[in-house]
Formats: sequence, structure tokens, C-alpha cells
Amino acid sequence: MCHVLIIEDEPRIALMIQDALEEVGATSFSFALTENEAVQMAEVQRPAVISADVQLLEGTGPAAVERIYAALGRIPAMFVTGNPDMCEPSYGCEILEKPVTLHQIQAAFERIAPAEVLQAIFKAASGPA
Repeated sequence: MCHVLIIEDEPRIALMIQDALEEVGATSFSFALTENEAVQMAEVQRPAVISADVQLLEGTGPAAVERIYAALGRIPAMFVTGNPDMCEPSYGCEILEKPVTLHQIQAAFERIAPAEVLQAIFKAASGPA
């Protein structure tokens, strides 16, 4: 199972990210519009991967990710943003500049997702042995 937390205040973009990640095997999603909501969602269900915008309705994606790291430890993250200059690459995060394509989102996910998540997705896609 691969649970993804999508921190995005634009519904169309959040759904595009969900669609892209479902195609490469993500199985469940939580959505947050604000920094505080993102931290709460992560604490309710720990994500395997985080996708975050930088500018949110309240707070920022990078601040949310840092708070999640402080509470839960490092979780692979990618920033999908129109403000890449406001996002410092830390902990190996991917930074994707809007407008972004489904393929770019999928490729970033495949680069950052933990190996065990990718192996489980591959195994599930391959079917029974």
C-alpha cells in the first residue's frame, strides 16, 4: 500500500497529482489545503510520500513538511509549485515547477518513493506468481 499526502490548495492540481500517482501505483490519498491541516493529516495516517505546493491558503508547504519531519521523521517529498525559488531542496526533495505534466509527477514519484513501496507496487502490478 502506498499512501500519499497531497498538500495543495488548488483542487484541479490536487486531482491531477492524484491521477498521475494512481497510474504509477499509489493506492490512497489524503488532501490538505493548509499547513496545519497537512500536519494533522500526516499524524492521522503516515504517508509514504508527500506532494506539496509552496504557497498555501494558510502557511507554506515547506513549513508543513518540516513540521511533519519533526513529528514523524523523514518522508520522501516533492514540491509542485509555481514558486520554486521559495523552496530550498532539502533531504533530497524533488522540486517541480508549474505548469507540470503527469509524466514529470510520475517520474519524480519514482525517484523519491521508498524502495519497499516501489517493490510492493511492482509486485502488485505483476499479479500472482
